[in-house]
Parts: sequence; C-alpha cells; structure tokens
Amino acid sequence: MPPVIRASELPTHDSTRDGRKRIDLVTEEMFGFDDLRADYIRYQPGDTAAAHYHVGARHIWFVAEGTGIFHLNDETYEIATGDVCTAGDGEVHWFEATGDEPFGFYELWVPAPVDTVWVVPDDI
Repeated sequence: MPPVIRASELPTHDSTRDGRKRIDLVTEEMFGFDDLRADYIRYQPGDTAAAHYHVGARHIWFVAEGTGIFHLNDETYEIATGDVCTAGDGEVHWFEATGDEPFGFYELWVPAPVDTVWVVPDDI
C-alpha cells in the first residue's frame, strides 16, 4: 500500500439518478481489509438519494459542507456542516441537499456492509 494516494487516483462514481458524485476513500480492494469502508459523497443543490439500508454494518456520516435533510426510518433531521449522523444495521436512510451550495459528507461503515438494499429496487 502506498503511503500517499493522490486524489486523481481515487475511484470516483457518478450517480445515474442526479448530480451526486462518490469518491471511494477506503475499500477492501484499495487496502485489503473489510472492517471499515469510507467514501465522500457530494450532492448538487436539489439532489436526493433513494431510500435504502445496509446489511451487516453501522453507518456514520460527517457533514463537511452545505445543508441537507437526513431521513432515518420515519424521522427527518435538518443537518449542516459539522453535524454527525448515524444509522444502525438495517435502518432505512437517505439524504436531500437543501441549500444553494453543494452538500457533502464523509461516510463510514463499520464493518463494511454485506449488502445494500434499495427500498424501491430500481430507484438508485
């Protein structure tokens, strides 16, 4: 494993649903372990993710920029830069970007999830 991985070398994924972008920070393929997974997600104003949950992992988010709404099961929470959100194994969650600026967060799974289940299967 190299001591530095350049940002330009990190795997990135564009959403097929809207303007969201994911940057993989820690994956099993990159580091060889599955007890942690992490990435950075950046939403454009108005973007919203689909409701889903993860199997076999706790989930933690650190809001790094912007404002949004965190949906967890039947509750909603307004969140902003500096806030931290959590979800347990199997808890349904998703985010919405609410401000005029991008909304982004670091997300960690401990351990890496076994599976991701979309509440509406084709809404990813």
